Amino acid sequence: MIRYICKRLISIILVLFGVAFLIFTIMYFSPGDPADFILGDMATADDKALFRQQNNLDKPFIFQFIHYINGILHGNLGTSYITRLPVLDEILARISVTMKLSIISITIASVIGVTLGIISAVKQYSLTDNVIRILAMVGVSMPSFWEGLMLIILFSVILGVLPSSGIDSWKSWILPSFTLGTVSLASIMRIARSSMLEEIRQDYVVTARAKGQKEIYVITKHVLKNAFLPIITAIGYNFSRHMGGAAVVETVFSVPGIGKLLVDAIRVKNVPLVQGGVIFIAFFMTFINLAVDITYAFIDPQIRSQYNSQKSKRKEG
Repeated sequence: MIRYICKRLISIILVLFGVAFLIFTIMYFSPGDPADFILGDMATADDKALFRQQNNLDKPFIFQFIHYINGILHGNLGTSYITRLPVLDEILARISVTMKLSIISITIASVIGVTLGIISAVKQYSLTDNVIRILAMVGVSMPSFWEGLMLIILFSVILGVLPSSGIDSWKSWILPSFTLGTVSLASIMRIARSSMLEEIRQDYVVTARAKGQKEIYVITKHVLKNAFLPIITAIGYNFSRHMGGAAVVETVFSVPGIGKLLVDAIRVKNVPLVQGGVIFIAFFMTFINLAVDITYAFIDPQIRSQYNSQKSKRKEG
């Protein structure tokens, strides 16, 4: 198991390096001069030249990239052009908001999605199953920004029961959390349904029913337990996706998280903040995927025995 974790950590380092190279290249070759965005039209040519010199923007691509990677290795993601504060400090100041939004949304999506998936599988081909599948298809297809705007119009403008922006109270989290979790809810529901249906057809379920066990016991004790591995994969994937995909929702609802921070930084081409934010999100997503893989070993005995057998073979060799 430790050997596997070490291999994954090495792959994470390679992935992060690739992400750093891609985002640095994209920001370097994207149109627009940061000096024009940051200093504005009133700045003189000397002011802009000084700005480029202070931020190494007048250096060749390779020099800038090596300098940037060297900074990352020393825990320095750069300095924001706007606030002149370290990028890492700005990200850490916003991470709690995005984390809270992601946790609330994935919790809603997991509880409702798994529940609907179980009901849909148990009542396969019924009216309930058809309605749930149609709702899941709508949830997957619906753009988050459009859903957010419709929820604001309904609950904030027409009914006036929920705030449309900010995070001033617990009510402020309802609309953005539900909007962010809708696609994940539909995805988790579909995975839960297909996984449950696959297990329901197994012989051990027929045997359990033949022994006279109650249906609720068969579903929860046997079927759900064996069908939970793909569901965990879906939950982990969607949670990591929330960390990187919350930008649209945070922008629509004016939630001061990492996503909105990156959107605002892109508008003024605040290059260090954009690069640092993308790398930080990639770092977080890769470790969530690693945590999901490790969780497999604690849930599935077959995977645990596979690790133990590989370990024993290496000792014998």
